[in-house]
Amino acid sequence: MVGVNKKKLRIGMVGYKFMGKAHSHAYRDVSFYFDNNIEPVLQAICGRNEEAVKEAANKMGWLSYETDWKKLIARDDIDLIDIVTPNNAHTEIAIAAAEAGKHVFCEKPLAMTLEQSIRMLKAVEENGVIHMVNYNYRFAPATQFAKKIIEDGRLGKIYHIRATYLQDWIMDPNFPLVWRLDKDVCGSGSHGDLAAHIIDMARFLVGEFKEVSGLMETFIKERPVVESSSGLSGKASSNKLEEVKVDDASVFIAKFENGAIGTFEATRFAGGNKNGNRFEINGEKGSIRWDGENMNNLQVYFHDDEPGIQGFRTINCTEETHPFAGAYWPVAHIIGYEHTFINLLVELLNGIDKGYNPSPNFIDGVKNQAILEAVEQSARTKQWVSLNEMSVGV
Repeated sequence: MVGVNKKKLRIGMVGYKFMGKAHSHAYRDVSFYFDNNIEPVLQAICGRNEEAVKEAANKMGWLSYETDWKKLIARDDIDLIDIVTPNNAHTEIAIAAAEAGKHVFCEKPLAMTLEQSIRMLKAVEENGVIHMVNYNYRFAPATQFAKKIIEDGRLGKIYHIRATYLQDWIMDPNFPLVWRLDKDVCGSGSHGDLAAHIIDMARFLVGEFKEVSGLMETFIKERPVVESSSGLSGKASSNKLEEVKVDDASVFIAKFENGAIGTFEATRFAGGNKNGNRFEINGEKGSIRWDGENMNNLQVYFHDDEPGIQGFRTINCTEETHPFAGAYWPVAHIIGYEHTFINLLVELLNGIDKGYNPSPNFIDGVKNQAILEAVEQSARTKQWVSLNEMSVGV
């Protein structure tokens, strides 16, 4: 039930499948767990297929639907536009929403190119709207607690970050050319989809990138034409093959402004890994590890532990002292993937309530896009690429 004493934030969402479901769930549950001053209202959802979007609206609790995003943005009963479309639609929708005075919440990666992302940032800043980009893994209580450990100096000077995002869902060469493999729609493959997350996590925990050197590979050069797809599944329409123009894997090394170095790997060809988003950070005083498939736990090691008991300890980040965890269940009653979206949404609502842009916002989106593009440039030229060369300006 909508809170009678709260401000109403009327949401218009473009898209309704995998991320649409995750975002809708977060809007519906955020006020159940958190005491915030703004109540999201699921005002309207938009998709091109009227039958499908109407069904999604009914299932997920939206009050109305549209089949044209331009009509959605033009409505005077919408305060925020949530973009959960494939990547090629982000820029046009976000700019139009900002110019209409709507706040903007956008899926990652922010855009197809660095140039597009800069135009999106310019639009939200010039029109004074609140903006945020969905890097939800920042908002697991364990990764938030990792940030606190680092900020408190418990690891000292950071030396290394080792980050991977490993999946295996397209290893079958007969898997069709779904939109995440179509360069005209997604821009890049595992790089923009998966490496974007570990790049953002590295910036969140370690700091800004200085320069990168990378390589990218496409293992399956042709795939069947797609008939239909949903989430991470797809059905081929025929035996006709089309060229795959995006990467199946990207690997790169990086130097950070603070002197740390990092290794990064993103692939959809790591058999046995369903959603292997992981990192390890090593500092002069200790180390931390996190595995997104076991997202409530953080492994921590401190050099100053006494001899005989040194080693990684596992912290179940479900106590009230852990960020966001106190809003949910008693200690060790774990939360899941969907709650990372709720936690991020709390920050977005607080930002709209108090008039500031929470992080990660479009500035973060632009910086992440610059790193993605720098790695692509390095893979083409087989040279190190400095982030200063990317002309980000933020």
